[in-house]
Amino acid sequence: MDLVPNPDSPHSNNSGGSSPNSSPQNFSSSSSAATAGGAAASSSPPSLSRYESQKRRDWNTFGQYLRNHRPPLSLAQCSSAHVLEFLRYLDQFGKTKIHTHMCPFFGHPNPPAPCPCPLRQAWGSLDALIGRLRAAYEENGGKPETNPFGARAVRLYLREVREVQSKARGISYEKKKRKKPQQHEQHHPPPPPAAA
Repeated sequence: MDLVPNPDSPHSNNSGGSSPNSSPQNFSSSSSAATAGGAAASSSPPSLSRYESQKRRDWNTFGQYLRNHRPPLSLAQCSSAHVLEFLRYLDQFGKTKIHTHMCPFFGHPNPPAPCPCPLRQAWGSLDALIGRLRAAYEENGGKPETNPFGARAVRLYLREVREVQSKARGISYEKKKRKKPQQHEQHHPPPPPAAA
């Protein structure tokens, strides 16, 4: 999920690369290599996985949200209430149609016609976002016991969003049980100890 609260902002970074406003892990090793003259040509920062790139973008977006908050907030001032405010703010960029109770398509997973119901962030996207931000918070020096992304209020909000969206869209969010890989019935006993 690419979060683009303010695409015109100079702080917006959707490339997944390092920026001056990114987390404290600004790849100092790569910047020192760049100042070492010829060494810069042979060394480059390690490429990030898709998850790590998305986590960095999400973290930068949340940091931008805190800076644009009125009054601006520091990470230390951030609470679960601010996380919930951020999640509600993101709804304006959502692409998932959530039917209201008055809509004739309420509870239908595949409505046959368009309707004026609002677009919201899908529960799965919000759940994944919170997981990435929770990890990024701790990677950037936050303590697990004060992590606002892991607060009870945030978990309850996500559960409520899931229930509302499943009813409105007629989609069950039951957890799928993983099938255990079937092991072959051939069990080989351990070899006997070597005779002395």
